Amino acid sequence: MSPVSLSTLSPVLVTAVSCLSSSSSSSSLQSQHRNIVTRIQASALCSTSLSSGSNPKVVVTRERGKNGKLINSLAKHGIQCLELPLIQHKQLPDSDRLPSVLSDTAFDWVVITSPEAGLVFLDGWKAAGMPKVKVGVVGAGTACVFTEVLRSSKQYLDVAFAPSKATGKVLASELPKHENRRCTVLYPASSKASGEIEEGLTKRGFEVTRLNTYTTATVSHVDQKVLEWALSAPVVSVASPSAVRAWVSLIPKSLQWSNSVACIGETTAIAAKNMGLRNVYFPTNPGLEGWVNSILEALQVHEQVQV
Repeated sequence: MSPVSLSTLSPVLVTAVSCLSSSSSSSSLQSQHRNIVTRIQASALCSTSLSSGSNPKVVVTRERGKNGKLINSLAKHGIQCLELPLIQHKQLPDSDRLPSVLSDTAFDWVVITSPEAGLVFLDGWKAAGMPKVKVGVVGAGTACVFTEVLRSSKQYLDVAFAPSKATGKVLASELPKHENRRCTVLYPASSKASGEIEEGLTKRGFEVTRLNTYTTATVSHVDQKVLEWALSAPVVSVASPSAVRAWVSLIPKSLQWSNSVACIGETTAIAAKNMGLRNVYFPTNPGLEGWVNSILEALQVHEQVQV
């Protein structure tokens, strides 16, 4: 499938603007064109604007508003991005329970395994009056969520553990445990997270309380012209198995898509491989720097193949 050219996109933008300014346009049509404008403008967050005439090399797929750091990091390498959010997060009833659980019970550990789980937890923790907690995170990417809070509330929130390898399985096997007494863990997570962590911790003698505080859903609308452009990009970056599933669901059955997928970590990479994607790249240690390096590696290999 050939990429969408700028000559194709320009009329889309012109049409969208004219429709928005026309009083006779329907509200649904206005909404449709407004969405197109938003998507195209989002990709211009890179240092190279869309009007430069070059096609984007990397598709960034996190929820809208959460791609800025990755886009800016890639822009430093002169890499243009296209923002195509694939998932959206929705809080579940357990997120409302979280403040009372934190207020009523003291846990030895709170285990956080994703940035979104960390953000939802912090909201509940603040609502509970910021009780003293000790946090174990799966890796550097998740730990970054707590950076700003630690500057002002370190005496109440202690990020005290990260495993030697940033996977749930290793976290469950290495989380420190008091051998001679009961040891409790609060595990606020996505409802779609596997049972690997609580099963591993329970086998070691921990008492685990899991709260499904949020879930992920595929975005309700993806503009087809933007999708065509995304399908032609050399690299698609993904930050969760849910994003991988969403991307695979968008690939037309008639298209033998074989470009590269750059994953934020091993868990997402395993999901990508299990779903039949090839050319999968991921860092040993999840986090922004490692993710960027994996994207650069994927681009380098792509350029070598094209020569």
